[in-house]
Amino acid sequence: MSTGASQVLEDAGVDPLTQQPEPGGRRIESRTPWQLFWRAFRQDKVAVAGLIFIIALIVVAIFAPLIVKLVGAPPPNKIDSTALDDFGTPTGPSAEHWFGVDPLGRDVFARTLYGARVSLLVAIVSTGIATVVGVVAGLTAGYFRGWVDSIVSRTMDVLLAFPVLLLALGLASACSLGDGCMGGLIQPGVPVVIFVIALVSWTYIGRIIRGQVLSLREKEFVESSRSLGAGDTRIIFRELLPNLVVPIIVYATLILPTNILFEASLSFLGVGVQPPTASWGAMISDATGVFDTAWWYMLFPGLALLFTVLAFNLVGDGLSDALNPRKGD
Repeated sequence: MSTGASQVLEDAGVDPLTQQPEPGGRRIESRTPWQLFWRAFRQDKVAVAGLIFIIALIVVAIFAPLIVKLVGAPPPNKIDSTALDDFGTPTGPSAEHWFGVDPLGRDVFARTLYGARVSLLVAIVSTGIATVVGVVAGLTAGYFRGWVDSIVSRTMDVLLAFPVLLLALGLASACSLGDGCMGGLIQPGVPVVIFVIALVSWTYIGRIIRGQVLSLREKEFVESSRSLGAGDTRIIFRELLPNLVVPIIVYATLILPTNILFEASLSFLGVGVQPPTASWGAMISDATGVFDTAWWYMLFPGLALLFTVLAFNLVGDGLSDALNPRKGD
């Protein structure tokens, strides 16, 4: 054994002759991939702060009814004309209404908390659907290529050719009329918003996964598995999909805040979540006409939307850095 190798073993508390740990020597601990990821992620203090905010927001959204009762605030849809002043103008923040009231006398604090439930529900469900559809489409197109790839790729190209917000606005408007979409299967309101956002956002993950699969399918481990007689299903689920977990997690996390903005934009334009359901986008839209006399009505849902999107973006960037195996090269 070389002198350098012996020194390394001695520094690690290992006997160079027996290669066994010496009594009282330092023990070399192995780390799981999860431990390595968390060690890298927690070094990004900004991303950790974003994660703490998201966890707190989820807790607030889940227990919004309980929180509203505990602080003594009225229900979010309760119209109270007595909360307006003598001229019928909304009153600002007070001990009774922490965030003030809207032009109908509804409590802005309660509606902001309930709006978090809508934003998170729409964003998480639509991102989940878009991720599943995008992964399936990308895997199928990248692995089988040929006419399958042509059909899937041209479909994604057509959807990506339209301005995303304009396409979502048109679909949401059409689905919000009458019985909704797909013969009434998707009803106007939250289901329509989820359907529209998922439809316009799956293409981004689909294109990324397709490119990854086109590269991975030519790797040696895939060729070895194929030479051993593995079928397409086994190669896709046992060889390719595990190697796609990192990009799937990263890009899904980065798409999620975009979908929160999509929901807010559609509600702002009047084709998203329908009244009287509380939505940050709808609240901001209603507040534009009374901003000069009721600035709080736009401020608080606007800040909630700003910090939520910012937190998810920070966490997405942190995940990308922590899961990137080439970081630090």
